[in-house]
Amino acid sequence: MLNFTLKQLKYVEATGRLGSIAKAATDLNISQSSITVAINSLESEIGYDLFTRTPAKGIKLTPAGRDGLRIIRAFMDQSRHFAAEIQQEPLGGDVSGSVRIACYATAAPSFLPPILKSLTLSHKNISIKFLEGDMEDIIEFLDQGEADLAFCYREMMSDRHHFMPLFEAPPYALLSINNPMSNSATTSLFELSKEPMIMLDLPRAKDYFMSLFEQHGLKPNIVHSSRSVEIIRTLVASGYGYSLLNIFPPDYLKDVSTFQILPLEHPAPAPVFGIAVIARTKQPIIVKSFLQKCLELKQRGAFKPMVVL
Repeated sequence: MLNFTLKQLKYVEATGRLGSIAKAATDLNISQSSITVAINSLESEIGYDLFTRTPAKGIKLTPAGRDGLRIIRAFMDQSRHFAAEIQQEPLGGDVSGSVRIACYATAAPSFLPPILKSLTLSHKNISIKFLEGDMEDIIEFLDQGEADLAFCYREMMSDRHHFMPLFEAPPYALLSINNPMSNSATTSLFELSKEPMIMLDLPRAKDYFMSLFEQHGLKPNIVHSSRSVEIIRTLVASGYGYSLLNIFPPDYLKDVSTFQILPLEHPAPAPVFGIAVIARTKQPIIVKSFLQKCLELKQRGAFKPMVVL
């Protein structure tokens, strides 16, 4: 039987995450020697090295260490939730604790506000930690145990994940109100291919939008690209081109004098947006409560304003 403490695991996890004993010691406000002792002790227990030490180059995870660090993070996560659940009142107490959410950065401003508003009204003792990134980032956050759940598209899922759909998100065109096409009720990929395009240049997103044109034998006229939806929005408003997006931020409705939103004629099947968790894993009470609240909001139609049909 292995003999280790949560404190040792915490020291090892910080070292692996930060890539340095000195940085881990500073982050945890303890001595470097305490970190070193914890690493040596755990490595002795498990019988293999988690890290390689190179003079003047510091410390680096071994391949086995990467796998070990993932297991350590998952164990620490379960321990954290256990501590929160064991302190819950046994009968009808308010659910409390923290939930770590990995959010697709371009979509988060749209769907998070209604979720958080509803959740904080029903669970006043809950805290949320956000991890933002592109689609590949947030799946990695989930797989590495850094997030309890991830908001993402179903197309990112594998057999490691369980996916709960929230809504379909068909693509739409975002145009300046001064664009002559803005007077139309809809637009087509053929019409858009003749116009200058500002591309959302994120992993998976760019490939998806390119594929929409390629399916019709078309090629977009990309004149600018950005990883930021806000920069794209500014460029569109300034008349530099149009863009394609999926999730519709409700605050765009405030800019009716600046933007026009047009659905696409004959779009490809719409990608499905929802929540992913690790499959075949029992979720803590606080995470279950969060998931249930999201599904209740879906039933009430809270996500419909984010979709352009």
